[in-house]
Amino acid sequence: MRLLRDRNAVLFVGVSLVAGFGGTAMSLAAGLWALGLTGSTSLAALAAACVFAPSLLGPALGVLVDRLPRQPLLVGTSLGMAGLLLLLLAVRSADQLWLLYTVMLGYGVSYVLLDAGEAAVLPAALPDDQLGGLNGLRMSAQEGTKLIAPLVGAALFTWIGGPAVALLSAALLGIAAGLYAAIRTTAAYVEDRAPEPRPAGRSRDGVDFLRGHRPLRAVVLVASVTMLMSGLGSAVLYAVVRDGLHQPAAFAGVITSVHGVGSIIGGLLAGRLLDRYGELPLAGWAALVFAAGTALRCLPWSPAVLVSGVLMGVGLPWTVIAAMTAVQRRTPHALLGRVAATANSLVFAPTSIALLTGAGLLAVVDYRIPLGTAALGALLAGGWLLTRRDAEPLSVPAPVPAEPLSVPAPVPAEPTPAPTPAPATPMAAAPIART
Repeated sequence: MRLLRDRNAVLFVGVSLVAGFGGTAMSLAAGLWALGLTGSTSLAALAAACVFAPSLLGPALGVLVDRLPRQPLLVGTSLGMAGLLLLLLAVRSADQLWLLYTVMLGYGVSYVLLDAGEAAVLPAALPDDQLGGLNGLRMSAQEGTKLIAPLVGAALFTWIGGPAVALLSAALLGIAAGLYAAIRTTAAYVEDRAPEPRPAGRSRDGVDFLRGHRPLRAVVLVASVTMLMSGLGSAVLYAVVRDGLHQPAAFAGVITSVHGVGSIIGGLLAGRLLDRYGELPLAGWAALVFAAGTALRCLPWSPAVLVSGVLMGVGLPWTVIAAMTAVQRRTPHALLGRVAATANSLVFAPTSIALLTGAGLLAVVDYRIPLGTAALGALLAGGWLLTRRDAEPLSVPAPVPAEPLSVPAPVPAEPTPAPTPAPATPMAAAPIART
């Protein structure tokens, strides 16, 4: 693969592997740790909620990404999070549980900063025509770690204990910091960029830019809706296994693994499809593929449910990859941190809301109602995007010019004014993160 001959691409994939492995293992261990100390499933679930919660702060944290040198921010955030994990060595009883929650909140903040910082550095590290392929390859790498890291994390926690998992995750973050430091950015990326018209920067600038860029707003919105629908589907997984398939609960692991395989395949194909069709068409068709997979999950037949896992695993990452690639290609460098963080919040934060909603619905309706709602929502989102006049490819990536560029111009599908803050009400926010 041509991408793997690029030094920076290999470094970014390496970051996805090591940081993704450590984060996945630690997230699982945190829930097991809280459960073991308290015996409460609610307090165990709170550990996961602490990771998701900071995604709501994406627009505000994006300002920080745009005001600081971005590559040093990636290195410093990784090292700071590694140091924070060492606090878990002091957790011995339920009295220190607050330390666990503090560290997981820190993990959530670091995810927002790293995702936004990576989105800002990537266009300076690789040509535009390689961004989609790299985003897909990194998604495949992250999904691959999710097939192995939970097993390693659970085994290490059972064998030695939570501090061992914390030390492993901290060491992997240290490696990730070294990989970030080794990335070489091009002249098009200006660390000491000129001051912006708004000297302090505003957290709403990312929302304003998305509102003013219709095609970009559309692809981010479809990714957000599809992720929201995925939360509804995930909430009823055990009901599908128990009530629909009449299988033991462990069969959910089989479905999840098949979903992961679909995500790996989808990530590997995403770059080629982006280059051929563009971000908007790919996101629209991806939402339709996800809708088909969700509808299949309503059938009380194991083969159909396994096929649904593959389709959902392929479709869901495609929407995210299309949205994030569009953000990287079409946002001025000075705004990339805020726009990327805002887009991440819009795409990933709704998942936690949908999970809670789906779990509540199960108490009063059949599991196929949330699934049908999810399929319909994704179908409408994909159909809406594909029938828009600006649904043709937003761009065929052009080679990076030889002379330095400080602000690459967006290439909209129809005439669009230069991004300016819009006085309209901000887009409905919020809600996830790492594919």
